[in-house]
Amino acid sequence: MQVFRHLNGSHPSSILTIGNYDGIHLGHQAILNKLIVSAKKNNLLSSVMTFEPHPKEFFYPNDAPARIISLREKLEYFDEKKIDQVFIVKFNHEFSNIISAQFINILKNNIQAKQVIVGNDFRFGARREGDVDSLIKSGIDVCIMEKVQDKGERISSTMTRILLANGDLDRASNILGRPYSISGKVVHGDKRGREIGFPTANIHMFHNRPPLKGVFAVKLNGIAGVANLGVRPTIAGVSKLHLEVHLFDFSADLYGKHAKVIFLQKVRDEKKFKDIEALKDQIKIDIKKAKFFLEDYDRRK
Repeated sequence: MQVFRHLNGSHPSSILTIGNYDGIHLGHQAILNKLIVSAKKNNLLSSVMTFEPHPKEFFYPNDAPARIISLREKLEYFDEKKIDQVFIVKFNHEFSNIISAQFINILKNNIQAKQVIVGNDFRFGARREGDVDSLIKSGIDVCIMEKVQDKGERISSTMTRILLANGDLDRASNILGRPYSISGKVVHGDKRGREIGFPTANIHMFHNRPPLKGVFAVKLNGIAGVANLGVRPTIAGVSKLHLEVHLFDFSADLYGKHAKVIFLQKVRDEKKFKDIEALKDQIKIDIKKAKFFLEDYDRRK
């Protein structure tokens, strides 16, 4: 898979889809599957155009929605699907002022998009002036995908964020087509977990603001454990979000390795305890609950 961080020059003819693809839920996957099939059928490259940062992060930095997946995780998914090329557009002041006619010229002359696959609510250009009809009138072949629903509701990134924030990991898993996960490198922490008798793998997240917080039953690279995703309110002076995983019956060295933490069940919300002893007592309860769930999960699997 080739990754381009510019729209300059002329690229080989391809079939293109455009979007933020935050979460890559079942609706996104339907578009990507259509893209791959159409590209193979027409002997063209499959191309995805996505944006960094998310446009809402550019326009509303203090009120932008939480990221479901990081850019790196998004690229990993595209690579697994064997997408041929990805255009990462830097969403800045200059790009936000490109009018729809200019954007269409880029699609035609730079990317050489022979077909664009989008949803029926697709908008583009400054002030979102362009729409699907604009693309059709320009002469580009447009494939309009119908929205995918779950229980009568349209699947969207917004729905996914709400479910994850509410701890409804089962339904979130259903609309994502996979359990929710966060990936990152295992790094050295402040050893607080080891000091209180519960050593943890500290995950360097590529998420600035993940959509969920709390204590969870998880699997890290297939190993069962309990994770805390939050600011550790009992430990003074911590303001940045941390993802720490205590693994059951595991003592090998994971430092420097890439880890994928799969969130399977929310155990509780994060809270502040009166002292470290009260925290340790709660961690023992959390471990017991997580083990009970994960053992049952493995039996059901």
